[in-house]
Amino acid sequence: MAVTIRLSRHGQKKRPFYRIVAAEESCRRDGRFIEILGTYNPMVDPPAVELKEDLIKKWVACGAQYSRKTRDLIIKGIPGLIEERETHQRDKIKARRKARKERQQASA
Repeated sequence: MAVTIRLSRHGQKKRPFYRIVAAEESCRRDGRFIEILGTYNPMVDPPAVELKEDLIKKWVACGAQYSRKTRDLIIKGIPGLIEERETHQRDKIKARRKARKERQQASA
């Protein structure tokens, strides 16, 4: 079960209002979700974003992926959360590549 943090569209025609939800990857965009993590209203100036920080941190820590737009909203709302996670992942990948190169050079 892969969990994704994404937007779920609500509101009227040409007046969108979005919920930020944690949902299974296989579910439809506006379909079943696990938990509501916040809201996003692009119709006001500036766009209104309300995030439940504790829930978002919980889902990110559990390994939930996120869409591009929700990633941008989370970065603006909770600075440092996603960047820290992504730099940690990049460092792990670099360490694995370095270890693999050293093993290959040692065997050659």
